[in-house]
This record gives sequence, structure tokens and C-alpha cells, in this order.
Amino acid sequence: MKFLTRYLIPRLLQYVLVIWAGMTIVFIIPRLLPTDPVRAQIATLQTQGALLGPDAMRQMVATLEEMYGLTGSSFEQYLAYWGRLFAGDFGPSFFMFPTPVIQLIGRAIPWTVGLLVTSTVIGWVLGSIFGGLTGYFRKSRMLRVVDTMAMLIRPVPYYIMAMLLIIVLGYVFPIFPLGGAFPIGASITWSWRSIMSILRHATLPLLSLTLLSTATWHQTMRLIVQSVRDEDYIRYAKIGSVKESTIFSRYVMRNAILPQVTGLTLALGQIFGGALITEIVFAYPGVGTLLFQAIILTDYNLIMAITTISIIAIVTGILIIDLLYPLFDPRIRYK
Repeated sequence: MKFLTRYLIPRLLQYVLVIWAGMTIVFIIPRLLPTDPVRAQIATLQTQGALLGPDAMRQMVATLEEMYGLTGSSFEQYLAYWGRLFAGDFGPSFFMFPTPVIQLIGRAIPWTVGLLVTSTVIGWVLGSIFGGLTGYFRKSRMLRVVDTMAMLIRPVPYYIMAMLLIIVLGYVFPIFPLGGAFPIGASITWSWRSIMSILRHATLPLLSLTLLSTATWHQTMRLIVQSVRDEDYIRYAKIGSVKESTIFSRYVMRNAILPQVTGLTLALGQIFGGALITEIVFAYPGVGTLLFQAIILTDYNLIMAITTISIIAIVTGILIIDLLYPLFDPRIRYK
């Protein structure tokens, strides 16, 4: 009973409150933009040669505002927004009308999830292992070289790393395709040839994300392990002639990995926002590219849908890790 009243219910209330606050901010921010998406769409039609009289323009504006949920007062729009949110209907896309927003996201998410989940997990595993080894076995020359490489890679921006890989492995040594997720005009099938083509196209963006992710996790883990290494119980274990490998694996790593698990949960929740710069550089058809197009073209519905999914994923991940943390650390007890 104490678990319900003192831990679970407060966490669930906090979960609902954070989602409500995030959704409200998502609703407000696009409406603070200086551009009107309806007027911008009509201006685009006029630049393409469409002739609209005053009556036709007023009718079109009213139709588009009703279709995009922009009619009525701000409060009425807010209530309609929540109604569409609960129904899973974010409306049609502005710049790819009349395609529903949820359909566009459904097409982009598999590419982003496949790319970012893979790079995040690989980077987390490699970075945690090498960072732990480097932080504990400080005198190893080989690990010092690894640490130096991580220090050199970590400050490099994503787009610089992407451009370097394109130049080296795309132009100088044309091993991998320069961009895209599959050859132009090709149809995606479950054949071995199609799968290999997709993997070749994903190699460069995956490599750019994995290198930076590994360097980041490496430095974080190294600092944590260096702190844990100086704890009293580690000194007592050494005085008691416990093997270094046992101290490292059973005492140092098991305690140092806890903050990394939290970080991994947050990182996995953020994949629904897409790797914006990386996907743009490699022309990868993921959520990041879709979000960039939505911002440039002031697509309210698409911006709100992508941000909403990202917020829900991050907050849900935090809730799950809060509930599961005692499984990773037996010292934690619900109060």
C-alpha cells in the first residue's frame, strides 16, 4: 500500500502533469511564429499561377482554417487539439496535403528508429565498456590511446563528422553511397539485394552517429568510474586481496553503470525527434528530415505531431526507468 500511495501514484501524477505541460507548450509555440501557414499556402498557389478572387480567397481561407483546426478562439482550438490528440488524429499535412500527418510520420519513423536505435545502443555498449576500462586501468597505454581518440572525436559537431565521412568514404574512396536510404527509383523488398542496398546507404550516417555517441558515453563512463574507484569499499576490497578483475566487474562497473542506464533511456526516448542534422546531410528520409521540412514550411500539424510523440516517448522512458531502477540497484527502496 505504501508503494502505491508514496511512490507509484505520485510518479503517475507527475507523468500526466509533465505530458500536459509539454503538450500545451507544443500547442502554443507554433502559434507564436510570425508566419501564417494558411496565407503562406495560398501565396504558394498564387505564385504557381492560381487566380483567386476576393470571395474565392475568403472561402479558401475559411476552408483551410477549419481543416487545420485553426477556427474559433485559442481556447476552442486548444480543446480541439486535445480531442484530436486522444483520437490519434493530427490532421492533414500542410505541405503534402491531403496526406495525413500520422501517415507521413509512419513512413519516416522506421528509418529513424533503425538508424538511431542501432547507433545509440552500439555507442552506449562500446563507450561504457571502454570508458570503464580507461577510468579504472589508468596506466594502460592502449587505453590511453583510446581515451585520446575519444577526446578528439567528442567535440566534433555531427555535421562536420558527416561531411568528413562523405569526403573520405564517399569521394576519395567511393565505398559507400553519398546519401539517401536506397537507390533512386528502386522499390523496397525483402530480398537480400534490397536489404544489402539499404544497409550500404545507412552505413555512413550510422558510422557518424556511432563514433560521436561512443566518444560521449566513453568520457561520461570514465569520469564516473574514476569517482567510484576512490570509494572506501574499493580500497577495502584491494586491501582484502580481491582480484582486480573481480573488483572491476562486480563492484566498480555495477555501480558506475547506473547513471548510464538512465542516460540510455533518455537517449532512446529522443530518437523520435530524429537526428536532424545527420539526416539532412545524408538526405536520409527519417523524422529529422521531416521535422526540418515542417519547420521551414510552417506545417503546424506536422511540427506538433513529431514533438508530441517525442515528448511522450521521453517522459514514458523516464517513468519506466524510475519504476525499474530498484532492479538495477538493490540499495534503492521505495519510501
